[in-house]
Amino acid sequence: MEKQTVSSGTIWEKRYSYSRAVRCGDRIWVSGTTATGPSGEVVGRGDAAEQAHYIFDKIEKVIVELGGTLADVVRTRIFVSSMKHWEAVAAVHGERFAAIRPANTLVEARLVGEEYLVEIEAEAIVGAGSAL
Repeated sequence: MEKQTVSSGTIWEKRYSYSRAVRCGDRIWVSGTTATGPSGEVVGRGDAAEQAHYIFDKIEKVIVELGGTLADVVRTRIFVSSMKHWEAVAAVHGERFAAIRPANTLVEARLVGEEYLVEIEAEAIVGAGSAL
């Protein structure tokens, strides 16, 4: 079984030896994703909903690059820096996954960098979206 990887090009991936996403067979795992822009800037500083939208765009992009679609997502994990952000982030998740309804966990966690209000990871099974 061939393993494919995708990098978003952030300094963190190369420095700490991980991939943005990995596909093996029909499964795709997307690493914890933050609202880090192409130049290393924090996108949506101070706005958890804006960060969540940006993160889901990044997640969707790598899943598509690996041959899947957002509809193939079967699991999401959301980490918020404070529970005061949970509802705003959950609402964005609801917008993006209304018809998909993946298994989901949302927890409060210390994130790397005070500017980051949310970090999200996802798992997909290519072809799962066709069952909708």
